[in-house]
Amino acid sequence: MSDDGGLFLLALGPAGATALYWALYRYYRNTDKSHAFERETKVEAKPVTGSDRKVNTVTGTQRTSIDGDNVSEYRKRVQRIQDNSPPS
Repeated sequence: MSDDGGLFLLALGPAGATALYWALYRYYRNTDKSHAFERETKVEAKPVTGSDRKVNTVTGTQRTSIDGDNVSEYRKRVQRIQDNSPPS
């Protein structure tokens, strides 16, 4: 094998890897097929509705727990899903 053929094969490896990387990048990113959300999507702005009614205030670290917590009652928190389908 001549020296020119060996250099060609050595250059073929990085060139092939670069081509494969670019092809996979284009395939998964879909850069040529994606749309520009900001330009092509119309969003109607509406005034904000609702209220800012104050419900409860907790100041400082006086309370060490939350009302209605179920930390110690794990059987109430975690429930088994019942499968009612007939066995196949």
